[in-house]
Amino acid sequence: MEPSGIASSIKAFNEFDPVVVLSQPRDGSIAGQFKSAKTPDGSLGSATDSAAGAAPSDGDARQALRLRKLLPPNLSPVSERGKESREGMEAAVAELLVCERFHPRHDPRWLLELPPSPLCLACAIETLQDGGASLVRKKHVLSCLRDVLIRHATLVMPLLAQDERVCAHFIATLFEILQTVEDGSVLDLLIEVLVLLVVGLKLERYLHYLLDECQKELCKVAATRSSLPMFILLGKLADSIPIFADVWVVEHSNMMEHLATGLMYPNESIKAAVCYLYGKLYSVPSAAERLFVHFTERLCGLFLTTLKNSQTKELQVNCMGLLKQLLKYDKFVSVIMSNSGKGADSASPELFEQESPLPLMIKKLLLSRDEVLQVASAQCMAAVLVHSPTTYGPAFISADIPEFLFECLFCMSEILIWSIYCCLLLLTEEQLFFSKCHTVYGIEPVLRSLKEILHLNNVELQKQGLLLFTEILKWQPAEIKLFTNTSVFKDAVSVLLEALNCPVLEVAAEAVKAVAAILRKDHVTIPPVLYKELQKLVEGVLKRCSDLPLPILNRRLMGQPGSRHQNKTVSQQGQFLQSALESFRNACRLAVESQNDPVAQENSFTAPNSENEDTLKSFSEFLLRISDSLCIPIVMKFSERAVHPALMEVLISILNILFSVMPDSCKRFSMKLASSSFIQLNLELKAKFCTAQSNPGLNHACSSFLHSICLNLHSSSKKLEDSSQEDETLRSHQYSLLLLFYFAFSQGDKFVPETELFSAIRSFLLSIQDQGDCPPPYVFKAVLYLLAICQDKTEALDLASLSAIRRILDSISDLSLVYVHHPLLLNFFLRYPEFMGRFGHRILHLWLSCEDYSHTESEDTDKRLSAGFSDSLNNFNSLLCMLKGNPSTLLVLLDLVCVGTNEVAHKVLITLKAFLKIDENVHVCDLLRSQFLQILQNLLVENNSSILQVNQAQPLLLNLLFLVQLRHATERELDSTDFRLLHLVSNLSGKCSPTDHEILHPSLNYLYWSLQQTTPASQKTVVAMLFSNTPLLELLEKIIHLTWLPACSSEPALPSSSEALLCSAWLLISSLLTQQHIYNTEVDHIICLDVDQVFSALAFKRKKPTLFFVSILQFLRAFFRQNLCSSFVKFAVRSTDEHGNKLPQSKEDASLCPVAMRHVVPLVIRLQNLLLQKDLLLSQTVIGCLEVLLEYLYSRNPITASHIVSQPWNKFLLISLLDSVDNSFLHPEILRLVALFIRFQSTRIISPIEIGRILEEAASTKLPELSDVTVSALRSFLVQLQSGKCQVDSTQAASVQTLLESLPSTSRSQPTFPGMICLGGVAVSLSHIRD
Repeated sequence: MEPSGIASSIKAFNEFDPVVVLSQPRDGSIAGQFKSAKTPDGSLGSATDSAAGAAPSDGDARQALRLRKLLPPNLSPVSERGKESREGMEAAVAELLVCERFHPRHDPRWLLELPPSPLCLACAIETLQDGGASLVRKKHVLSCLRDVLIRHATLVMPLLAQDERVCAHFIATLFEILQTVEDGSVLDLLIEVLVLLVVGLKLERYLHYLLDECQKELCKVAATRSSLPMFILLGKLADSIPIFADVWVVEHSNMMEHLATGLMYPNESIKAAVCYLYGKLYSVPSAAERLFVHFTERLCGLFLTTLKNSQTKELQVNCMGLLKQLLKYDKFVSVIMSNSGKGADSASPELFEQESPLPLMIKKLLLSRDEVLQVASAQCMAAVLVHSPTTYGPAFISADIPEFLFECLFCMSEILIWSIYCCLLLLTEEQLFFSKCHTVYGIEPVLRSLKEILHLNNVELQKQGLLLFTEILKWQPAEIKLFTNTSVFKDAVSVLLEALNCPVLEVAAEAVKAVAAILRKDHVTIPPVLYKELQKLVEGVLKRCSDLPLPILNRRLMGQPGSRHQNKTVSQQGQFLQSALESFRNACRLAVESQNDPVAQENSFTAPNSENEDTLKSFSEFLLRISDSLCIPIVMKFSERAVHPALMEVLISILNILFSVMPDSCKRFSMKLASSSFIQLNLELKAKFCTAQSNPGLNHACSSFLHSICLNLHSSSKKLEDSSQEDETLRSHQYSLLLLFYFAFSQGDKFVPETELFSAIRSFLLSIQDQGDCPPPYVFKAVLYLLAICQDKTEALDLASLSAIRRILDSISDLSLVYVHHPLLLNFFLRYPEFMGRFGHRILHLWLSCEDYSHTESEDTDKRLSAGFSDSLNNFNSLLCMLKGNPSTLLVLLDLVCVGTNEVAHKVLITLKAFLKIDENVHVCDLLRSQFLQILQNLLVENNSSILQVNQAQPLLLNLLFLVQLRHATERELDSTDFRLLHLVSNLSGKCSPTDHEILHPSLNYLYWSLQQTTPASQKTVVAMLFSNTPLLELLEKIIHLTWLPACSSEPALPSSSEALLCSAWLLISSLLTQQHIYNTEVDHIICLDVDQVFSALAFKRKKPTLFFVSILQFLRAFFRQNLCSSFVKFAVRSTDEHGNKLPQSKEDASLCPVAMRHVVPLVIRLQNLLLQKDLLLSQTVIGCLEVLLEYLYSRNPITASHIVSQPWNKFLLISLLDSVDNSFLHPEILRLVALFIRFQSTRIISPIEIGRILEEAASTKLPELSDVTVSALRSFLVQLQSGKCQVDSTQAASVQTLLESLPSTSRSQPTFPGMICLGGVAVSLSHIRD
């Protein structure tokens, strides 16, 4: 594994295996019996492949040596005194492996012909069971079995699997011996053979058997003393079987208490074995999750106590192994570091006196001088910190562990140094690590260790050390000096130079980053500032870059196996070069920052009268010199192959800083860069890499460079003032610069501050004003554009500058030569009255001519404007904002309606229409009305000969006129202008035909507004004017006759514009009908309507808009209120049917004349259908119409009125309405309907129970929160109850009286709603509808 960086460094921890302890001697006996059977069942899976990381076992050489030592004395070879023959030894061994006493009764299949001698598995098992067999003999048999199971598993395991009872007996025999044997080496062999059998057979039942048997043994009284073999066996099984941990926690979790008991036993071998088993269990994430509660309640305190009191190395190592497994999980770390002490040994209360004992334990292990324990403690500390350095770092820092880590760096162990580097890297993320001055204490050990490891071949260790040094340099606070004397700083420079010269590029790259971090003012001002040392660093970095081989990419090799490696090399070199440039940039910044610091400029330790070369000036000269000799050539050479924007960004920013390194040399430096085509280079970089807001860093760097070099070149040319030729050269340079700025700003590249550019252009204007110059139009176009772009960031122009601009504009006959279509340029002209009065008409004409209004005439223009649908809509929105801030511009726009082209006039009216929708300033409307009168008169004069063939402007103008009037939310007294406009509009309407929708629609809206939104005095005059206009009345009659046109012909339904016109006509007629009755105005024309056609128009059709029915109902309401008797409108009644037969007439029909029962019943049904549509406006109108209809019927024939009210369908209507409003009676329409039923004494519809419900609901409601409409409807209902038309008991009567007294006044101050609204283009007066 190759770690890189802090996070990957933690992953590179070397795993150390916990120690498997040997068993202690104990007494016991062996007993058993050989049996055979077969039936395999269950599976453990492939377990042999998962033995990685298991406890260490003997090698083959050690096994052979052990075999020789364990042979019986009569078979043991004599090495010193002579050797027996090889034949005799093989015979003796064969006798052990095939027992003559047992073998004859065994099945031949159990005999394995294996070199060097055969082995009978049955003999081996019976030998192990034989109580008379010696321990040495059994040990030899176990060793042979172990070797056979390892080397010949493919032969032995299938043979054993054939007979399940033999396998079970074999395992049981071995486990019984395990409980009785005292010899540690025999125990090791027994455990190893058991594990090999269970793993090789791959049957889960054998694992369960061993776990059950181990639990039985551990449950015995005083079993802890003899439990060591059990714990070792369990540890070995956990080591070899992947599913062991999951099986344990799911099916044998009751054994966890035995493990905790083992930790409390005063035997460190047992504790070590238990810790090993715990480590294996907690190494499995799923098992660790299940065992978390056990850890918090039982294990945590016991484990920390065990670790604290451990004495033997094997226990310490196994404790650290378990700790390392626990520290992989975030919540375990939180418990360990907070440690509440649950489950702790009461004998060790001092352990928990501190908030967290772990840092003190780690400090103790770091002091142990044992390298293994030091590595383990460092790795465990890093495992804690990696979860959250800022959370857990302070605990380790407060325990002064960083000092011990720094001290441990004085060693030669690479793994220990690596582990310490990892800990220190994580500690650098905590500010306390620096504020406690640990870095000041440890900088020398870090430098010394770096110096040592740079001589090693461990590249990763070298990179890790340099990364630590870089992080310390980067995050060290400025107020705490890292280098306390010059010798330490020189050591740092020496180490970095040695790392820069490392042949491995990755190590040198880390060194370059450290150089960039050390080139900081607070690091180098010791004092004195060792500029010579800094020069060595900078020169070393750039020379290392010059030594880089720069391979040329061969495109023919692209895609071949070697090309990927070559591309990776090129990428690494590019990253190295970029880091080197960043370090050089930091050196240049350091030189600029030191210019204002006296301490950094001169070396106070210089002897008098001696020349010191270690100064800031010499360092600055060095930077300029080496940038010219190394930095720029290296980058340009590398960029010949491919240009990298990030690399060029750093280079250009370096050049920007170099302008300030030595101000005296910046002019010469600028000229050299300009002569080397660096201006062209920057422009090419901006054009190629900085479009569409890409690479903003490079864009800013190039802009700053162009700004600086232009200013330097400009200041160097100020001396050219001696001759007219020189003046012309200077002016040409100025023109060129203006064009450069214009093209850059027009592409969104504002590479100079707007305030500085604005000031410079103002000076330029004063200069040409004084000299009487007049720049070419294309140059002045750039001037106007730049002034407009920069105007918002600066103050207004003075009179002299305005005069200069006006003089040049007067000399240009065609303003299109200097016009740029941009909102800011238009705003610039609108801002100054000096420009608006003289050039406003032409500028606005140019603006409107260039604008595309195709998207602004749709209905969703407002939505698109708010969403920024396109550039044209954004410009349109900008114009509206300008008009809102400068209303006087509206007069200029209105002038364009008269003097501009038809296209421009049309766009002006569209603009004004949109403006009036968003502006609420009534004074602006007053300003427009007088202008509208003049424009409308001109248009009518121009089109007098063919009024029906109107131009495009007339409908828009009429719409504007209506929108202006709509701004007035309250009634207004009409003045002479209003009456003149009313006269013009009514005459214009009277000359139109019903198909002139575009003119008639806004005209009727305007006439309707004039009737509804004015005072009674003005209203009377308006009514007289309209009724005197007979052509208008005839036109209205023609329009409303179109209402039933589709019903009596095969033509398709009317278009939406016709329906809107019909709605306006019906509303206007209803208003005229009401006002004529009020003022008794003389009428010259009577509108005659067929009653059947009018009523049939109310038949509900889903394609009809709601407003269509509202307008007709409003007319009927007004007509019924006058008892169908008016000098303005008459109902014509048919006396015959469609076949010419005379219609019969009853007594009821005679009393209801001019309508009949055949009209009334369908009308009521249609009104009920409309009421069920659940539209608020329609419901209000229907209820109002029902009220006046029933009043009319009651006045003519009370029986008929009661009959209509008492119909069963009214009950259904009420139920349906209640369902739509959550069964609440407190809705205005329902209350009005119920009051209507009570008024006409319909007890069938409204029962006493329902009346009680209404009263209860009203009593439980907060009456002041009800709307005025609801209060009025509720009051009407209560008055009807109080009138005695409906029987109520005394309790209800009292409730009625209480409610009437509690009802608030309807004249309360409520939010003001507009009196006139526009629905679907139709003007609707809410007061007219609600009246």
